[in-house]
Amino acid sequence: MVYTPTQPAETETALARRYRLELDMDATGTTPEWAIVPGINDFSPKVDQTQQTSTTYEDEGWADQTVTEYAWSIEATMLHRCHPTTKAFNAAQEKLRLAAEQFGAGAKVHVRWYDRDGRDEAYEGYALVQWEQDGTATDDLDSVKVTLTGKGKRTEIDNPLTAV
Repeated sequence: MVYTPTQPAETETALARRYRLELDMDATGTTPEWAIVPGINDFSPKVDQTQQTSTTYEDEGWADQTVTEYAWSIEATMLHRCHPTTKAFNAAQEKLRLAAEQFGAGAKVHVRWYDRDGRDEAYEGYALVQWEQDGTATDDLDSVKVTLTGKGKRTEIDNPLTAV
């Protein structure tokens, strides 16, 4: 008897723009006040593993590795948004920029990110910010590369869009 697997029902390809990033704007640290970080045109969440060699004589010459630590980060490129009349930069983007220039607690931001289509993939955590000007030529849009480096554990959350 020949086994023939069933063809998967999932035939659509998800779009890369499925993520939303939000920043906690609460200055007191008590109740989160989430604001959308606008203008994102490239978003790459990552989890890196630290692996240590754990090879023993019993492995008969085959290398063995053990995961000993995880680290999360997000790399995002975004168009630097400003108000059409006042020209003031977006408050969430500005909070990220200012955090990148701080020490201690002022350098840490509270973020969450999730699937905009309501899928289960949703996380939050605290991060340090790197802000790097990206679009700098005369014919470029004002864009920035932001790297969020996790400070501690990334926590799985309920997707805020499924509760709506």
